[in-house]
Formats: sequence, structure tokens, C-alpha cells
Amino acid sequence: MANNTSQHILNTSANLLGFCLFVITSLHITSPTETHIIDELTSGIAVLLTFSCIFSFMSIKTSNLKKENRLETVADYFFIFSLVGILFIILLITLNFIK
Repeated sequence: MANNTSQHILNTSANLLGFCLFVITSLHITSPTETHIIDELTSGIAVLLTFSCIFSFMSIKTSNLKKENRLETVADYFFIFSLVGILFIILLITLNFIK
């Protein structure tokens, strides 16, 4: 069971990390005072995605099967928590545009 999902987690986490950095940049350009909470949450999600990238990369590079599975599981958890956080951020951005 060698590296079933680590390559996918690494690729997707890196792409979503770029998305988070884009959101942070665009929020600073538009109105930094209104979107302060969204900015902070997006920064936290970027950190989670970075950890997901690191653990999935380490899982790909290790030769120990037990360690590989453990690292892949940790990367999975960081990834799912960041996906839930991204959903929350998208809802906040949507609510910000509605009002």
C-alpha cells in the first residue's frame, strides 16, 4: 500500500495554498478593515495546507512503510481540516458580498 494518496494530497494542497494566498492578497487590495476575520482565517488555513504539503512530501520520500502510512494519515487530517476551513471562508466571503 505504497503512497496511495500522498501525491494527490501534495498536488492539491499546493494548489489550494496558492488559492489562499490569492485570497489574502485580494482582500488586502479591496478593503483591509472589513475582511479582517476572513484574512486571519485564510492565513490559518494556509498554515494547515503547508503542513499537509510537508507531511505528504515526507510520506512520499520515506522508505519505511509504517512511517509512510502514519505520515500520509497526518497529511490527510491536515488536508480535510483545511478543506472545511476553506468552506467556512467561502461562506464568509459570500455573506460579505451579500450584505
